Amino acid sequence: MKKWLYVLAPTVMIAVFLFFYFDSKAGWEAKEKARLEEVARVKADAEQKKHMAEAKAREDAERRNAERTAEDAKTAKDKQDRYDADMRRIQDDTDRANSMAESYAKQASDLTIELDSLHKQKDALTREDFELEKKVELTQVARQNAELEIQRTVEMIATRADQSAMAKPPPPPPPKAS
Repeated sequence: MKKWLYVLAPTVMIAVFLFFYFDSKAGWEAKEKARLEEVARVKADAEQKKHMAEAKAREDAERRNAERTAEDAKTAKDKQDRYDADMRRIQDDTDRANSMAESYAKQASDLTIELDSLHKQKDALTREDFELEKKVELTQVARQNAELEIQRTVEMIATRADQSAMAKPPPPPPPKAS
């Protein structure tokens, strides 16, 4: 009998274990099911919160992108406006400088023409002055020649007169005796 005890005791214990096991198995499964449902609900809540957070983040990102895009557009417009204003100012300055350059070029051309005419006039006056001085010198030379000729003629006449008998006075009369 003792041998049967070795088999009977574990069999009874297995039967008692199986009775309690199957009895509490339904409770465990209900608890596990409730726990799984709770985990699924928490997970669903977490997913929902995550989707809400993602949606909010997406909306914030879109809003920030829209703000950034608007700011970039405003910055680009301001930059383009400044560029256009600078280009207009540069173009106005260039046009003003070109018109002044044309005016100065015309003025320089007029002054060059006037200078050339004055040079020609000066050359003509210088030539005329030279001709008049030449005439004066020739007249002075002719006058000196004429004076020399007159002196020579007078000298010649004086020499002839001295040599002529008529030019010699008669000898003075002898003194009277008294």
